[in-house]
Amino acid sequence: MKWGQKKSFTDAVVCAKCMIHTLFIYMWIVLTTIFFGIIAIVVSVFETSGNMSHKVARAWSISCLLVSLIKVRVDGLWNIKPDCSYIYMANHQSNYDIYVLLGYLPVQFRWLAKAMLFKIPIFGRAMRGAGYISIDRANRSLAIQSLKKAAETIRKGTSVVIFPEGTRSPDGRILPFKKGGFYLALDSGVPIVPVIIHGTRDIMAKNRLLIKPGNVLVEVMKPVKTSGYTLETRYELMNKIQNIMREAVEKKTE
Repeated sequence: MKWGQKKSFTDAVVCAKCMIHTLFIYMWIVLTTIFFGIIAIVVSVFETSGNMSHKVARAWSISCLLVSLIKVRVDGLWNIKPDCSYIYMANHQSNYDIYVLLGYLPVQFRWLAKAMLFKIPIFGRAMRGAGYISIDRANRSLAIQSLKKAAETIRKGTSVVIFPEGTRSPDGRILPFKKGGFYLALDSGVPIVPVIIHGTRDIMAKNRLLIKPGNVLVEVMKPVKTSGYTLETRYELMNKIQNIMREAVEKKTE
């Protein structure tokens, strides 16, 4: 067998192993979603805060990351105070961003997530039990109600996490931001914490089913105060957050 043939054979073996591992991960995610989802639903019956259900979701996420052979490092936690409320705004490159933030952002928070996720059996019910907030962008009045509910959650002392791009970036670059998160920031009056996730796109990019092991870095940036902004100057705030996140992403890829 020639060198080129050996290389092709080796690549084929590696690809086959990756496919088998990916199938195992999908099976694990389905089974553990049912298992932890039922636990979260039961727990939510006995406590109304959603804190325990969120801890169950954290355990589920960590298990999925471990099975996927993904290591996560978090830098910048010294920039935040655990007892303060924030709006965490993270870049979005992969479905694995959800597992990474749930598993390794060590604060109580609630997702502001697409309404379609809440329609998934068991998973959606567990999300409601944890107090996560559905936002329907197709219905303006319902979206406004969701933002008001999120603002109320923040005022009660719990942080919210959103992906301001609204969808996963296909190439890793920061996409244009949606306005909803910034209305929420101005309404609640709490600081915005930019969160930069590096590495998840290499693990599972948008429109790709194959999952690869890898390392992820999460950068928690300094909070940006929103008290000096108004509805008239919201675009200045939006541009400021977008520039912070874009610079962090581009610096890492240089």
